[in-house]
Amino acid sequence: MSKKPLLVMAAGGTGGHMFPAQALAEQMLARGWRVKLSTDARGARYISGFPDAVEIEQISSATFARGGIAAKLLVPFRILGGIISAKVKMLSDKPTVVVGFGGYPSIPALSAAWILRRPRMIHEQNGVLGRVNQVFAKRVDAVACGIWPTPMPAGVQAFDTGNPVRAAVLEREGAPYIPPGDYPMSILVIGGSQGARILSDVVPGAITKLPEDILRNIRISHQARDEDGHRVAEFYSDHGIDADVRAFFDDIPSRMADAQLVISRAGASSIADISVIGRPSILIPYAVAAGDHQTANARGLVDAQAAVLIPESKLTIESLAENISAILTQDKAAVAMAAGARTVGRPNATGALVDMVEQLAQKAGHNA
Repeated sequence: MSKKPLLVMAAGGTGGHMFPAQALAEQMLARGWRVKLSTDARGARYISGFPDAVEIEQISSATFARGGIAAKLLVPFRILGGIISAKVKMLSDKPTVVVGFGGYPSIPALSAAWILRRPRMIHEQNGVLGRVNQVFAKRVDAVACGIWPTPMPAGVQAFDTGNPVRAAVLEREGAPYIPPGDYPMSILVIGGSQGARILSDVVPGAITKLPEDILRNIRISHQARDEDGHRVAEFYSDHGIDADVRAFFDDIPSRMADAQLVISRAGASSIADISVIGRPSILIPYAVAAGDHQTANARGLVDAQAAVLIPESKLTIESLAENISAILTQDKAAVAMAAGARTVGRPNATGALVDMVEQLAQKAGHNA
């Protein structure tokens, strides 16, 4: 009996990198592959959602974006240590294919795969290549893109796969949308993996500015960072607003399916979930995102008239309240936005990525 093929996935410590990796893992296991995930301590926070069969390897990596001068000086050595460790592991258990999803923690596995000439590819979730994926775009066998088109370095051919979504999202693909009306309504507020301070600063105040006939029906699910959560929950409570405030929701797909409106950053995974489930949204791109990639991410939903985009520079309590009110008082327009979002959705994205992985394996002669 031949040994099962091995997929090694390397992903950084944010939901934007980890959720597509989880989606791929789910389907590759179903195809009879073994799956290993190479990540760091930050990424390890997301492993509870991965299938139990996925082997987790926590590696040494680092980023130049955080820490003081001493920490930054140690970064190259920590990355080098991670590369050596990944190389040793790959020599003893050769991966059939290595897939990187971006972030500094993907450097060791992709570097080791490059050194050992193992079949390798990257998946870029955003509309602009991240720093690590920029480095590896010319050093891998294939590049998959979640947002199309994504500009590539000269000579690099990329493939439009879309952004994979988890099984929990696919289960709610195209869930019937209940239009806003004079009955209980839900608003989901999500700000990326760890919430967003600007949403915690502006959204609660905007909710209080809504007309009373809307406000009395509203229930809020608000994702806020730990340091913001208490004041946000207290604000809602002081104003008599029914709100569930948490640092992280592990049931976002079901909350999104129940929502009449989603207020969100424009991270790639959030955009993918909103599109596959099909919900009206107000998107506030992260202003300092590298290459303004969140604005690029939002383009598809905005062009489909499924989302309202408000740049951070124009986000005020008044402007947000006005847009929330406009959506929740026009049921037909809200239904059209939900339908428009579904036209952007890519529920088959994981399948397209699976096909690319298996084609790489076949090209390389499977367990070569």
